[in-house]
Amino acid sequence: MASRSVTFLILISLSLSASFAAADEKLSAYQLLQRYRFPAGILPKGVSGYELNSQTGEFSAYLNGTCNFAVDSYELSYKSTIRGVISPGKISKLKGVSVKVLFFWLNIVELILDGDEMQFSVGIASANFPVDNFYESPQCGCGFDCNRLNGFAASI
Repeated sequence: MASRSVTFLILISLSLSASFAAADEKLSAYQLLQRYRFPAGILPKGVSGYELNSQTGEFSAYLNGTCNFAVDSYELSYKSTIRGVISPGKISKLKGVSVKVLFFWLNIVELILDGDEMQFSVGIASANFPVDNFYESPQCGCGFDCNRLNGFAASI
């Protein structure tokens, strides 16, 4: 009788562990960002996976290759692996994301969410942008102008 109880408890524990693991695995990288209060659009479309150490906040997000696009007057570049430390409203020690300012590429090293504003830091300088600019994820190659560019290409 005791062995049945022990077996039953082990099976319950395993099934609960599996269901919690499955629930975490179902989150996309974009949903994970939203759990930390960030809009999904800070990552481009096409993130193929991620890893997160929930104890330290260290993360890695993976794209299928490098990703470049323009948004307004900025050119952005994402490496195939993006790393950093995430906590609610803050991403620090960011690696793998850069922005072209004038003629120079600068690494974005920190993002801070402050109310309706998001601050992007390149170390010695930072810029604030409205959070609602990041509700939609841009697409590699064309940013937010993909439909316009696809329509233009189709008319040629």
